[in-house]
Amino acid sequence: MGIIALENKRIVIAGSRKTDEMCLIVEKQGGDPVVRSLQGLTMFDEELLEAPLRKFAEQGADWVILTTGMGSDSLIAAAEKLGIGQVVLERFTKAKIATRGYKTSAFVKRSGLKAIVSDDDGTMQGLMDNLAAYDFKGQSVWIQLHGEPAPELEQYLKGKGATTVEAVLPYKHVPPASATLETLIEELAAGAVDAVCFTTAVQVHYLFKYAIETGRKELLLHAFAETIVAAAVGKVTAEALKEYGVQRIIVPELERMGALIIEIGRYYAISQLE
Repeated sequence: MGIIALENKRIVIAGSRKTDEMCLIVEKQGGDPVVRSLQGLTMFDEELLEAPLRKFAEQGADWVILTTGMGSDSLIAAAEKLGIGQVVLERFTKAKIATRGYKTSAFVKRSGLKAIVSDDDGTMQGLMDNLAAYDFKGQSVWIQLHGEPAPELEQYLKGKGATTVEAVLPYKHVPPASATLETLIEELAAGAVDAVCFTTAVQVHYLFKYAIETGRKELLLHAFAETIVAAAVGKVTAEALKEYGVQRIIVPELERMGALIIEIGRYYAISQLE
């Protein structure tokens, strides 16, 4: 693959973090990057954490399920500010811990904790598959989420007999501007871009929810099937695209933003040889 793997290709960056770096990688391969941030804002809401953290410090739980490294770090930081950081960590040590994703596993190791269930592929389905071997009857479960609820996980645990399932969200997402969503959908419909780089599942959800609300989901699916390449940074983001019906998805082996751009270049390089 040469330096011009993305020559004459207009590549959309849907993220909000490290966009300058991603644009530079696209440009180095001869492409034309354009940022259409679908991430919106991710806001840390410390006030919403005080009550659930104090309750957890007092009562603990039989199971603690941690789903993101950043969210787990933020929980402990918030607990420390409340003066109960050590108590919360002690409650963690007494609970059965399950983790989702390699960053969460890294948090557990860094904190001197030990997980009995670890799902490194990062998907909720993978996590539930790994939890299937355990009995939750009469158990209390405390779940750390990020910016979105996970009703499928909560229902799964209740279905397995958990008596209480409490989810805590250290972060919440504020949607991207409607104008950005509208611009991107118009560009996709017109074939004005060649690929879209999705770096989180949240970006996928915002784009498709807006398309559904405006009656253009089928238009979006047609664009991704025929002319536009959908690229996902990892399995979780790819799963979100599949949920909406996107079938052709590029996913790098290494779940990194730079690797995602390189994989798109490889896709076009191979396409040119066929």
